[in-house]
Amino acid sequence: MSERLLEINDLQVSFITGETEFEAVKGVSFHINKGETVGIVGESGSGKSVTARSIMRLLPSPPSFLKSGTIHFQGKNLVQQTEKEMESIRGKDISMIFQDPMTSTNPTIKIGEQIAESLIKHQGMTRQQAYNRTIELLKLVGIKNAEERYNQYPHEYSGGMRQRAMIAMALACNPSMLIADEPTTALDVTIQAQILNLMKQMQEQFGTAIILITHDLGVVAGMCDRIIVMKEGEIVEEGTTEEIFAHAKHPYTKRLLNALPKLHEKKVPKQQPNLPEGMDINTPLVEVRHIKKHFDLGKGNVLKAVDDLSFAIYPGETLGLVGESGSGKSTTGRTILQLHQPTDGDVLYKGVPVTRLSKSELKMMRRHMQIIFQDPYSSLNPRKKVLDIIGEALDIHKLAKSREARRTRVEELLELVGLKKEHALRYPHEFSGGQRQRIGIARALAVEPNFIVCDEPLSALDVSIQKQVVELLQDLQQRLGLTYLFIAHDLSMVKHISDRVAVMYGGKIVELAESEELYSNPQHPYTKMLLQSIPIPDPAIEKQKKRQVLSEEELSMKQFHKEDAQLVEVSPGHWVAQ
Repeated sequence: MSERLLEINDLQVSFITGETEFEAVKGVSFHINKGETVGIVGESGSGKSVTARSIMRLLPSPPSFLKSGTIHFQGKNLVQQTEKEMESIRGKDISMIFQDPMTSTNPTIKIGEQIAESLIKHQGMTRQQAYNRTIELLKLVGIKNAEERYNQYPHEYSGGMRQRAMIAMALACNPSMLIADEPTTALDVTIQAQILNLMKQMQEQFGTAIILITHDLGVVAGMCDRIIVMKEGEIVEEGTTEEIFAHAKHPYTKRLLNALPKLHEKKVPKQQPNLPEGMDINTPLVEVRHIKKHFDLGKGNVLKAVDDLSFAIYPGETLGLVGESGSGKSTTGRTILQLHQPTDGDVLYKGVPVTRLSKSELKMMRRHMQIIFQDPYSSLNPRKKVLDIIGEALDIHKLAKSREARRTRVEELLELVGLKKEHALRYPHEFSGGQRQRIGIARALAVEPNFIVCDEPLSALDVSIQKQVVELLQDLQQRLGLTYLFIAHDLSMVKHISDRVAVMYGGKIVELAESEELYSNPQHPYTKMLLQSIPIPDPAIEKQKKRQVLSEEELSMKQFHKEDAQLVEVSPGHWVAQ
């Protein structure tokens, strides 16, 4: 019989705003044994993070309050502890890794000092002992040049390195339990693989119990012994990882599992979209010729974000553009649309060089080329109603003859993307993330474009919402004859939506092929590494997988491309940088 470390009974947490009470967690009960990893999965708003923060007593009160329940940890009921008693438990016995390492580190204190501080406080170490132990911890989590890195501030670390530092901080005092709240959501797939491996290694070394909160079932498959599925503040299913994946019982769990893109499954051939008149399927709609976009960083430093790219996108097709943060993919999309002026090279739309158009000509061209942004919230004006957000595009291009015609068109567009007419009179904050992304799509469609750049349109969304948005984009492409450049770092989603996929690294394309071919027969070492890093939502496959863990420095120093590398056609339609 495993020894229980944490036991939660009938946890109920509500938030009070004004007169209304929102029940975030409704009578949740579960336990964690010593040394085991339990995944808590569910979509946004399921109550998983509120549950985790309740354990640490980190919820602001007001507006939150604990209605009922007990949280027993190592025999103590945490609900009854004073704030001072909790301070001695936090960090020492229970640690937490947050989703965004930038907001959970102090920007004014050096990283090393932040780690050392908890060792002095909880372990009673001298400054010198704490310094030595911090250097050990930084090395342990794969941060090279630890002595130098000790004295750097959070903004001098990349996202992956900040997350490593957070893990070092969380493990500094060898806690009995680690709560990891979406620890890899903001990270690229290769960095994610490293962070998860690191957590596993630490667990083996220190015997720490881990609560892993995530909406990514692929991550859970390789990490967890048991899974708890939450929906709308309640636990709807729990069981061993193998049981849940093989024999899920609850319809919600089944829906989550079905929404996952299966990387190893063959994609369904798509129907040929209804192309607008006068478009020839064999003539490129958009052509990119030797495009470069350099940013001057000052002091003689230049960032070559896009470094000599050439490719074509054909009418009715979806070209996927994948790569990690900083590879230049979003800059490429924005440069095609002239939201960035290219440093060099040409972009042609239907043979017309967009790069050479005057301001008024470019405004006309915007009708044909649109963009859907990554974060639907920051790209929608919070002070405007949806009617005016979508209507604005109609106004600019004089596409509605009267106020009635404008409103009718906005309502049509909302229904086209699966929303309701009455949503026109609401503000952005009144919608969920998935609904806001639909509004962004409706706005892009308002001017009846032929070509849309989809810039990471899924990364802020839950997996089942991602699936709905992908299906919507495919349906719209079929009906309206749209052509997409689909930018993402989630390779499994890209496979299913794209006809061809281009892989970017360091401002260059290193491989380009039909999507099925690229995934079944990757040629470039970087493409192979990206594909190996993707967590597969299958416990049997994940448990066998021994990922090659590279430190971030090794990743960035690894020369995946030579300066003078050229794309060479290795088989029909399959191009690789050599």
